[in-house]
Amino acid sequence: MQTLYDAVVHEEGWLYIVLLVLTYLLIGIPTALHAIFSDRDVRSTIAWMGLIWLTPLVGAILYALFGVNRIRRAALRLRDDVPKPDVPQTTKPITDEALWQIHEAGHGHLATLEQLVRRLTRHPLHTGNTITHLTGGDEAYPAMLAAIEGAGQSITLSSYIFDNDEAGTMFADALEAAQSRGVEIRVLIDAVGARYSRPTMVRVLRRRGIRVAKFLSSISPTMIRFFNLRNHRKILVVDGQIGFTGGMNIRACCMTTSDEEHDTQDLHFRIEGPAVADLQHAFSIDWAFSTDELLQGPLWFQQIDSPGDSLARGISDGPDEDMDHLRLTFMGALSCARRRVQIVTPYFLPEGPLIDALNVCAMRGVEVDVILPSKNNLPFVHWAMLASVAPLLKRGVRIWLTPPPFDHTKLMIVDGAWCCFGSTNWDPRSLRLNFEFNVECYDREVAGKMSQLAQDKIATAKRLTLKDLRARSRLSRLRDGIARLFLPYL
Repeated sequence: MQTLYDAVVHEEGWLYIVLLVLTYLLIGIPTALHAIFSDRDVRSTIAWMGLIWLTPLVGAILYALFGVNRIRRAALRLRDDVPKPDVPQTTKPITDEALWQIHEAGHGHLATLEQLVRRLTRHPLHTGNTITHLTGGDEAYPAMLAAIEGAGQSITLSSYIFDNDEAGTMFADALEAAQSRGVEIRVLIDAVGARYSRPTMVRVLRRRGIRVAKFLSSISPTMIRFFNLRNHRKILVVDGQIGFTGGMNIRACCMTTSDEEHDTQDLHFRIEGPAVADLQHAFSIDWAFSTDELLQGPLWFQQIDSPGDSLARGISDGPDEDMDHLRLTFMGALSCARRRVQIVTPYFLPEGPLIDALNVCAMRGVEVDVILPSKNNLPFVHWAMLASVAPLLKRGVRIWLTPPPFDHTKLMIVDGAWCCFGSTNWDPRSLRLNFEFNVECYDREVAGKMSQLAQDKIATAKRLTLKDLRARSRLSRLRDGIARLFLPYL
C-alpha cells in the first residue's frame, strides 16, 4: 500500500512540474515578452515581470485586464472609424511673434507653451473670445438654462453625470421646450455616470422624445472590457455660438437652493467666440462614435463673431489619438512658469513624471500651490493622496486642504496670465483612461480672476506639512499605503 501511495504522489508531483513548465512556456514567457516590448516605463515593466514570473497565470490575467497599452489599443480600435466633422476655419493661426507681443508685459515666455499645445492638438489658438466663470450650480445652471431657452437652431449637451433630480428636471424641461420650438437637440450621457440616479435621465429624456445616447454602455459581455473608458467631458453648445464647459455635472448637490445638502462646490465657464467650435468638435466626434450620426454644417457649426479679447483653445484628451495631451500640457506649463503656479483639483494622485515636474518647478523658485479638499467624497483617494505627497512637500510644493463642502473645482493658473480649466483631474484615471476636455486661456484678466479665486480658497485652508504626515498613526499610514497601491486605477 505504501509503495502504491508513493507512486501516486510521485506521479502527481511530476504532473505538477509539467503543468508549471507548460504554464510558463505558453503563458508566462509570451506575457513577459509582451511587457518588455510594450511602451512602458522601466519600473512598471519590472513590476509586471515580477508578478508574471511569480504567478504566471494570475499575472497574465491581471496584465491583460489592466495593462494601459491594451486599454489604449481598445480605444483606438473603438474610435478608429469614427468620422470627423468638417469644422469651418474661424481663426487665422496666431504666430509666435504675435503671441509674444500680446504678452510682452512679462508674459512672453508663454509663447513656448502655446507652441507646445498647438503641436499636440494640431488646432489653432483662437482669438476674440469672451470667457466668464460661473461659481456653483447657483450661477452656472441659470446661465446654461437661459442659453437653452434662447436656442433657435441646435443644442448639444454632454455630461458624465446627469441626475434625475431637481437640477436634472430643470434641464429636461428646458430641453423639451426647446425641442417643441423646432430646435435640434442631441444629448450624450456616459453609461456609468447615467446610473447615479434612478430612473436614469436617459430613460426620462427618451420618454420626452429627446434624442439621447449613452457613451459606451458596459452591460453587454462584449463591452464590459471597456468599462474603464469613460466620457468625463462636460460640454454644452447652443446654436454653435455659445459654449459652456468646466468640471460641473448636472446634479442638485451643486445648488445651495436645493432641498439636498449643499455638499459640492464647483466651477464652470461660459464661452463666446471661435473657441466654441472646439467644444462642438469634441462633442460631434463622441456623438458620431456613439450613434454613427455625423453632425456638421451650419446647423451645428457657425461662423462665429469675435466678441472678446481672450486667446483660447480646446484640448481633447483620451486613451486614443489624443492620449497625453493634457498631461504634457500640464508639464509644459510647469516648465515655463516663472513666478507662481496654482492648482485646484478634487483628486490629486500625480504619477512619477508629474511629481518630478512639480518638484523641479518648485526648486527653480516658483511658488507652487496645490489646493485640495480636506474631506474627499472618495475617502480612499484621499488616503492614497496622503501616502503620495511627501516627495512634493520635501521639495517645497505647498499643499492646502480646504474645509467642507467638498470642492470639485478643476483649475490650473500660471503666472496670473494663463489658465486651464475643464473636466480633468490630476490622477491616472483622468490622464490615462477617461475622455476629457479642457480649455486653455491666455488672458491676464481671466487668469488674474482665477488666481484670486485660488488665493481665496487658500485663505480658508490648512496647510499640509511633513509633520502632519508623520503624526499619523501606524494604522492610518498602513491604510494610506495600501490605498496608494491602487493608484493606477483610482
